[in-house]
Amino acid sequence: MSQINYDELSFDDEDELKFPRPTTQGFDDVVEKAISRRGFLGGALAFGSGAAVMGTGLLSGTSAQAQQTSRFAFTQLAPQTDGTVHVPEGYTWDILARWGDPLFSDAPAFDQATGIPTEGSDRVFGENTDGMELFLVGDKELLVVNSEYVNGGINLPAEQEGKPVSTDDVIRLQNFQGVTVMEVAETDAGWDVVVDSPYNRRIHHRTPMQIDGPAAGHDLMKTSADPTGATSLGTFNNCGSGRTPWGTYLTCEENFNGYFGTTEELSLEETTAAGFARYGVNTDVDAGRYNYHGFDARFDLSKEPNEPHRAGYIVEIDPADPTSTPVKRTALGRFKHENAASVVAPDGRVVVYMGDDERGEYMYKWVSRHVYTPGGDTSTLLTEGQLYVAKFNDDMTGTWIALTPEDTGMSEAEIAIFTRIAATQVSATTMDRPEWIAVNPTAIEAYCCLTNNSRRGATNDDGSLRTNAAGEPMTTNAPNPRELNKYGQILRWRPHNGDHAAATFEWDLYVMAGNPDVYSDGLYAGTANINAGNMFNSPDGMVIDSTGLIWIQTDGDDDNEGDFLGMGNNQMLAGDPVTGEIRRFLTGPNGSEVTGLTWSADRRTMFVGIQHPAAPFPDGEGTLPRSSIVTVKRADNALVG
Repeated sequence: MSQINYDELSFDDEDELKFPRPTTQGFDDVVEKAISRRGFLGGALAFGSGAAVMGTGLLSGTSAQAQQTSRFAFTQLAPQTDGTVHVPEGYTWDILARWGDPLFSDAPAFDQATGIPTEGSDRVFGENTDGMELFLVGDKELLVVNSEYVNGGINLPAEQEGKPVSTDDVIRLQNFQGVTVMEVAETDAGWDVVVDSPYNRRIHHRTPMQIDGPAAGHDLMKTSADPTGATSLGTFNNCGSGRTPWGTYLTCEENFNGYFGTTEELSLEETTAAGFARYGVNTDVDAGRYNYHGFDARFDLSKEPNEPHRAGYIVEIDPADPTSTPVKRTALGRFKHENAASVVAPDGRVVVYMGDDERGEYMYKWVSRHVYTPGGDTSTLLTEGQLYVAKFNDDMTGTWIALTPEDTGMSEAEIAIFTRIAATQVSATTMDRPEWIAVNPTAIEAYCCLTNNSRRGATNDDGSLRTNAAGEPMTTNAPNPRELNKYGQILRWRPHNGDHAAATFEWDLYVMAGNPDVYSDGLYAGTANINAGNMFNSPDGMVIDSTGLIWIQTDGDDDNEGDFLGMGNNQMLAGDPVTGEIRRFLTGPNGSEVTGLTWSADRRTMFVGIQHPAAPFPDGEGTLPRSSIVTVKRADNALVG
């Protein structure tokens, strides 16, 4: 058997290699039936009649789009294919921070040949920037940024081909990931990181964490280093983010499974073996993406089989207190968290929406038991409450199903540790990689990016349809209607009675991405708010600003060929939820993902993340590509957007 280089695999490909998913998802079948019920089927799904506007029917709304004046304060940017950032005329961009830039004056200098040495690697801005939020603490602006993973081929000496060969290498990679808290300030020369600010902090794979909620202290959480099951080290694969109403940062652990491996053949308890299978923890000897297990026993499953149970959570961080211990909130479930979108319900309870970013997984909601009172006690709001999973119906309604011991046959701790298994027990709707969720601050509605499903339509060697890790076939359903979802779509729902804590909702699709230059049918050409000028694929990141505009960031195919002809590099677009109009605002360098978005306190500066560029960005030819945060401003210094 040929040796697999896991470092060269995308997270999706690694999941698919070990745990093939079904060809279609339950959500696709729901969408297909919903469209059929409304007369949009004519032998094939032939819709393309417009952007979905809630209340006017599925995938409709061109009249509303035509009758309203555009809200956008910029001219659409053309697609780009080069190695830098582009913004519309009348806007400027600059670099705020690159991987390896100093947070403290004693940090090592970045070397274009070797990067950053291990000594001091926890004193610099992290690698592969992702979700971010800005907090105003007094008169200080604190930017908190995730560093999702590492690019071993860049972060380690070239001759090592991306793999650590010593404990020193492992520590270096561990330090580059996690979360950066840093003070930023604007001067006449532009925005800069405030080096040596007392708020500056790196939180990485070795930072002490508190474990909170129903999983804390359970036998499945105990290790030799922590026999209490109440503390752990590190936060892993920090993808999207969120913020609480009380001013703390939520960082979301996504593809944590790739950090673990084994040096010996395993003999696992049945519960642990089932959990490893459901979460994609690789149990092959010496397989794995990072080879941590070769030098750090904590990641060796033959020595610490419970360690993976301590990753895959939402972690709460207080950016205003650099001495505070981050808390893993296990009540919010364990899965591949993309982000966490918080909102306060009319009765004061806190609602957190979450997606599990893997093909065939689910969308979740947390509702606190107690109410949020500004300035009051918040210690129980992410600990005591109820976790729900979404069920979509083809009549364009849906239900949040409570994950309770009675309905799942699992204890509260088991639901927290094996949330995916609990959701399968109640027949939740499988989805096409539910990624960022955003709540509209100007309307009682929320959105979720269903980024793609590159494996639907495939079969196993025996010709049978592929399934997810729970054995469920990936059939089409209402929110996921395409047999081969190359482009992705954005789902929208409105809770009943204007209450995000409500158990029921109505849903539609805001947009289905596509390519009208390649396809003439609505299913793959996209909805009517997609045209030759604003094409994109794989919506991933999403933030809705204070005016209600939806900012969509992409992480998809940027080869600009075949089905993706004319789309250019990954990009950020703005969408109007009322008219359905979508315009391209920013493009990233080739090979990069555009991810992470927030604004300065005065909303005159936009902070945007550029992750894993293939081009030598931002420093030009002969330099290492470095994930970065860029600032975007209007030339007239007006509000951005």
